Amino acid sequence: MRPRALTGAVALCALWLGGCALTTPPTTTPGGVPIDTRYSSRAQDSRVQFLVLHYTAGGLESSLRTLTEGDVSAHYLVTDETPPRILRLVPEARRAWHSGASGWQRNRMLNSSSIGIEIVHPGYVLAPPAPDGTRERIDMPFAPAQIEALIPLVKDIATRHGIRPEHILGHGEVSPSYKEDPGPTFPWRRLADLGLTPPWPDAARVLDRLTFYAGALPDAAWFQRKLAEHGYPIEADAPLDDPVQLRLLQRVLTNFQMRYRPARFDGRPDAESAALLDVLSAGDSP
Repeated sequence: MRPRALTGAVALCALWLGGCALTTPPTTTPGGVPIDTRYSSRAQDSRVQFLVLHYTAGGLESSLRTLTEGDVSAHYLVTDETPPRILRLVPEARRAWHSGASGWQRNRMLNSSSIGIEIVHPGYVLAPPAPDGTRERIDMPFAPAQIEALIPLVKDIATRHGIRPEHILGHGEVSPSYKEDPGPTFPWRRLADLGLTPPWPDAARVLDRLTFYAGALPDAAWFQRKLAEHGYPIEADAPLDDPVQLRLLQRVLTNFQMRYRPARFDGRPDAESAALLDVLSAGDSP
């Protein structure tokens, strides 16, 4: 009887140990280094703080080739097929090379803290030359199906990583000196209405400030300061007698207008742009 009882005890112990093995956390790193994972710090969050939206300025085939074989990349690519597909090109846990020399507020080099989404889209085309030789820029609309595919992806990423609405941005906003995508036809207002990005500027407040600024347009230094306060990577008090700095200010203002006043985005300071900036930053008059 004693051997049989011993056998039963051994079996019970083996069963208990087996159950423990099923619930024990992994005990090595992916590379095989022994670790203990029973403890977890409460002081942590996602490394991803920003979501940056782009257009490819090319077709699907060339875009895929650039993003998989070249020196640039993105985490996701929304195709222009019918229906669109969402291709994952870089795992979210890894850094994609999509934003370059970028910045927002006090943050710089956003590749290390962002997820990038490229949308297959031509950007704009140039119309045939007019009699005087000029060529009109025609900004192409986004396919509705692409936006319908994009919105759940943006919402999913923002929710999982805790990305704040004010950190969902366009490439042209974080790299305004040389980029302008996703351009003036991207439906930022729709993302705002869905609560994915900050609320749209209140029309009544904008009209009130527009009336004020129509009679007293702020100088360039005011626009520079307000754009820096909003988050654009531009020095708030940089000397504007420098042509390079003036050009940067124009580029930044162009990207601001593309998002909030896409009907005209010439980069020139005007009363409507001042009113929008004032309402968005809750700033004071110059």
